Amino acid sequence: MKPTILIIEDNEQNMYMLSYLLTNSNYDVLKAYNGVDGLNLAHEKHPEIILIDIQLPDMDGYEICNNLRHNGLPKTTVIIAVTSYAMGGDKEKAIEAGANGYIEKPINPDTFVKQMEAIFKA
Repeated sequence: MKPTILIIEDNEQNMYMLSYLLTNSNYDVLKAYNGVDGLNLAHEKHPEIILIDIQLPDMDGYEICNNLRHNGLPKTTVIIAVTSYAMGGDKEKAIEAGANGYIEKPINPDTFVKQMEAIFKA
């Protein structure tokens, strides 16, 4: 059985693309369009993987990562920042906030699932 994945992403096109790719790879997908809903879903459903956009309307992905890591989320949960916010040092900042990995947008639909799985299995 494949892990459950929570996507926290405010852009509808990005959400559609990510959920389409993951659903077609037999993952169960949960969706949140803002940080508050994402935090609530993460604590209710305990997904194995959480994909987080860094730029969200209510709180940034760094804050969400930090909150998830310090508020009862299972230690085995893999958090991956998926973002176009790719300035120097952003990957390190995401890892420091609690992410296990970082994938830059625009994603490549042909390789995204494999990139995500490589971080999950690491």
